[in-house]
Amino acid sequence: MEIKMRSLQGIPLAGKKVLLRPDINSPIDPKTKKITNDDRIVKTVPVIRKLITGGAAIAIIAHQGDTLDYQNLVALEEHAVRLSELLNTSVEYLDDVCGPTAIERVKTLQPGEIVILGNLRYLTEEVSTFEKDVKLTAEEYTTTWVVRKLAPLFDLYVNEAFSAAHRNSPSMVAFQELLPAAAGPLLFSEYEALTNVLHGAEKPAVFVLGGAKISDAFGMMKTVLQNGTADKILTSGVTGLVMLLASGIDVGEKTVQFLKDRDLLGFVEESKGYLRDYPGKIAMPVDIAYEKDGARVEIGIQEMPKETLYPDIGRQTINDYAKIIADAKTIFANGPAGVYENPLFEEGTRGVWQAIADSDGYSVIGGGDTISSAHRFIELSKISYVCTGGGAMIRFLSGKKLPLIQAMEKAYESNSGIFSDILKNAN
Repeated sequence: MEIKMRSLQGIPLAGKKVLLRPDINSPIDPKTKKITNDDRIVKTVPVIRKLITGGAAIAIIAHQGDTLDYQNLVALEEHAVRLSELLNTSVEYLDDVCGPTAIERVKTLQPGEIVILGNLRYLTEEVSTFEKDVKLTAEEYTTTWVVRKLAPLFDLYVNEAFSAAHRNSPSMVAFQELLPAAAGPLLFSEYEALTNVLHGAEKPAVFVLGGAKISDAFGMMKTVLQNGTADKILTSGVTGLVMLLASGIDVGEKTVQFLKDRDLLGFVEESKGYLRDYPGKIAMPVDIAYEKDGARVEIGIQEMPKETLYPDIGRQTINDYAKIIADAKTIFANGPAGVYENPLFEEGTRGVWQAIADSDGYSVIGGGDTISSAHRFIELSKISYVCTGGGAMIRFLSGKKLPLIQAMEKAYESNSGIFSDILKNAN
């Protein structure tokens, strides 16, 4: 499938001022306010190196936290320090997004210099509530403050933020309307990897869906079942419990109340439809684990005690799933199999991840909790592709159009003449 996004390949960068929009949004310790995982920062290094090697001056705009996770809404100063260490060169931080100080600094940027401007989420037009309530188009976003102030200062806009591709914000979709726009190598590779899963998966293709965010799993499940992408879906976590309930298994009043308290019982009817319409496609746990007198106890689903919760799958389920995974040519996984943070209930998650790591199939995983759980039990190098995106990845595999991809594809068509002239002059 052709990717209709302009890459950086062949674009002359010497003397150019580049506006780089990566996603370096990182988990923050609520007490120390320090970064606890720098994976996204590390993955931004290659595009910065490419731009610097090419002779560009770089201003980085990025977000950290939001109104919905205010505890993570901190300045990007530590991000600049970490990038300086990784690049072995100075990365300046300026606590101003697009005010007079930021504008003057961008004007004086020299080739090889890098500056991170202030947290985009300090701007009203960049927070998620603005996107949700105001609902502007990419063209309308060109009148926002950040775009009006910054766009005239740059020669090229580069986006490297697939993990934020589901966000319809000015920094993600509007600069493409005004500047030549290119996708960074990470954006390209993540889009390509997920496109291969959705449209070109080698068969048999197995989807492993667990975790607690079952709205993500169900949105994807419908698409991959309908279009035939998934040959088998292995369910665990809360998704597995919902499927068991839908299949007629008495999971107990405590589990039902757990699902009711989280407004998840609505997924039971949806599950019944999938089980009816796609017989044999969805695998459910055959045994589960729970805690009794401080110890792990495993039992078959027909004998489940009704007065407890079930934080993990049992050994027989792990073995059954491992055999299916071993025969798969394509594997996509999202969400841990159980409450892996508790040593009593890590076996399911460990077993599933080990099966995927041992598989010869092409494997893709993504999402914060997914990557964290995988990192705990296996070497991530055993996974074919680790996607930085969570929400964007799920929406893409659910068949939804991502605002960033739409903006980059539009820029690919509208900027073709501009890039032809740039490349011609370079030669």
